[in-house]
Amino acid sequence: MKAIIFARVSSKEQEDGQSIPAQVRRLTEYALRKNFTITETFQITESSTKETRKQFDSVIAYVQKSKEPIALITDTVDRLQRTFRETPLLDELRRQGKLEMHFLRESLIINKSSNSAQLIQWDMGVLVSSSYVRQMSDNVRRSQEQCIKNGQWISRAPYGYQNVSLPSGQKSIIINEEQAHFVRMAFELYVTGAYSYQTVADVLQKNGFALTGRGKSATDRTIELILNNPFYMGMMNINGELRPHKYDSIISEWMFREVQTIIDKHHKKPVQYARKPILLRGLMRCSHCDGTVSGYIKKGKYVYYSCHNSRRKCKKKCFTETEIMDVIMSHFRSIQLTNKEITEIGDYVEQTELRDQTTMQSLYDAATRRLSVVTERISRLIDMYADGLIQPDAYRLKLNEYERERSEATCIVQSHSAGGKTERVAAEEILKLAQHAEEIYESSSFEEKRQLLGFMFSNFRLGSEKIDVELRFPFSTMPKLQDQHIWRD
Repeated sequence: MKAIIFARVSSKEQEDGQSIPAQVRRLTEYALRKNFTITETFQITESSTKETRKQFDSVIAYVQKSKEPIALITDTVDRLQRTFRETPLLDELRRQGKLEMHFLRESLIINKSSNSAQLIQWDMGVLVSSSYVRQMSDNVRRSQEQCIKNGQWISRAPYGYQNVSLPSGQKSIIINEEQAHFVRMAFELYVTGAYSYQTVADVLQKNGFALTGRGKSATDRTIELILNNPFYMGMMNINGELRPHKYDSIISEWMFREVQTIIDKHHKKPVQYARKPILLRGLMRCSHCDGTVSGYIKKGKYVYYSCHNSRRKCKKKCFTETEIMDVIMSHFRSIQLTNKEITEIGDYVEQTELRDQTTMQSLYDAATRRLSVVTERISRLIDMYADGLIQPDAYRLKLNEYERERSEATCIVQSHSAGGKTERVAAEEILKLAQHAEEIYESSSFEEKRQLLGFMFSNFRLGSEKIDVELRFPFSTMPKLQDQHIWRD
């Protein structure tokens, strides 16, 4: 009878451990004792629990093409299968007389003539193997959950870090300083708001970007992954949930949040409408059911708004766009300030800004001094390590400590340097907008009008009898400016 040898391991590590050659030797000796003619030896490295088993399928195809019965010889049932998914196919070949399965260690032969006791023994072998796989899966899941609770990362370390084995045998993650330098550079460039993913990648590449673990250079995709990874600020993303990890951070939380704000602004796309644009589309809600307020045009020029009534709770009450804009214009007029009020606010903001600048300058000077000291200490530490005056573990521990200090000091310096407009200038812009809001609105384009309304107003509400509109802060305080305590807060 013709026979094939089926030897399988689940992973490359098992293969390297010479498990397959040992199996092949035992199975070959068995085939010779049975006077079988070995026509093929399949040495397979794949998990038996995968949905798709390409190498296993090739064995089945070999059996199906054979014009003679085939004896499939394997070590144990779990070498052939660990789920019942393959049982119908194997059983069909068995009943057709095309396949005879020999399980060496169980001393079990399954063929066309097998009785119910033998078939049950086969099923029990599969059941035990399947149960073992489920138990391993449960153990792995519990182990992963415990690791996450302990702040341990359970996967490959991201760029800027490296996986290491501690003297105790435990696995850990430490900063890869060569790569971490470029992580910091990426965040520092992008936080200025003057760079895209691609331009950051170009700068890093020109500065000798340290290749990733897979040998890849800096691309826009590389930078996108780095800038969106919270791991660098001390948090790991577990199925969309941020959990703190126990490893050293490369950047501060402030830096990461600032970068995310800039990313959101860069990737925010304007809403596109297929039909004729309607000014307040998407800006209003129904005050009764909180449903969407729809806008529609009648006679080609009259714009009406009413609750979409998707929840079947509201009566069809319509308001014209002119009625709604009358309410909005009354709010524009309510925030127009006198020249005296504008001067008083400007003077107060300037005084407050001078006090804040004095405080910030003190923080900036202290951070600058600290940054200089830490940079010098890192330089001396590297020299000591190069001269063999400090042990590697002590070197890494102290280097990580200094790097944290440098990162914190750098963030303070950058937040001071990248302040942009002063509060005085910002206040002047807001006051100017409030003073001329009606004029600015009338002279703006359609999309600019929508942006202005969204910037100055919130909670556009359409009721059955009236229109409710609320001004956003700080515009909401301007109608009450006769009370100085309000605007000074």
